[in-house]
Amino acid sequence: MAYILSLETSSSVCSVALHQDQQLLTYAELRLEKSHSSHITVMVNQVLEYASVSLKEVDAVAVSGGPGSYTGLRIGSGTAKGLCYSLDIPLIAVDTLMSMAQQVIGTTPNKEGFLYCPMLDARRSEVYTCIVTHDLNTALPVEPLILESSSFAPYLETQPVVFFGNGVTKAKELLAPHENAFYLENVKPSAKAIGELAFAKLQAQQFEDVAYYEPFYLKEVYITKPSIK
Repeated sequence: MAYILSLETSSSVCSVALHQDQQLLTYAELRLEKSHSSHITVMVNQVLEYASVSLKEVDAVAVSGGPGSYTGLRIGSGTAKGLCYSLDIPLIAVDTLMSMAQQVIGTTPNKEGFLYCPMLDARRSEVYTCIVTHDLNTALPVEPLILESSSFAPYLETQPVVFFGNGVTKAKELLAPHENAFYLENVKPSAKAIGELAFAKLQAQQFEDVAYYEPFYLKEVYITKPSIK
C-alpha cells in the first residue's frame, strides 16, 4: 500500500489530496486568487494530519504538470520537487487536462459513446485543450487553440463531444450550435483526479527527474520591460 500526496495548482483553485493507492483519504481545497504560495504547505500539513499520516510515510508526490497558469504551475512544481528531494521519494507529473477528463468520464453514464474535451481559459478567444476517448486515448493532442465557429466540427459530425472546464463559457459563445455539443459547468482541475492517475504511473515507475523537471507550460512566457518615461 502506497501513500500518494497530490498537488493541484494549475488554476485559481489550489487543492491537495492524499490517496492510499487509488483510495482517497483526505482532500483540501482553497478558492482564493493568488494564494497558492502562502497556503499550499499549510494544506499539505492539514491533509496529512487529518489522515494521521506523517510526511515520512508518503511514498510519492504527484503534481499537476500543465498546461495552466504559469505562476501556479511553478508553485506546484517547486513545492513537489522540494518535498521529493527532502524525503528522497519519486516525483510524478500528471497532465492537467487528462486529470480533468478523468473527473468527467468517471461520472458519465454510457461514457463509451462520447468524446471528452477539457478546456482551460488561455485569455482572449484562446483555450488550452485536447480531445480524448472514454479510456483517455488521445483523439486531439494537447494544444493552444483559438476558438472559431468551425472548431471541432469534424469531431462533432461523428459523435457527441462533452466540453468542460473554465473555457466552456467562451466555447459556448464562439462555437456554432450543434446537437452533438454538450457543455458542463464548474469542472475544475482537482488533486483528487491527479492522485487517481498518479497511481498507475507509480506502479509503472514513470517518474520525473526531481532536479530537472519543468511543468508543461505549452506556450512560451513573454516578459517585457515597462516603458520608461
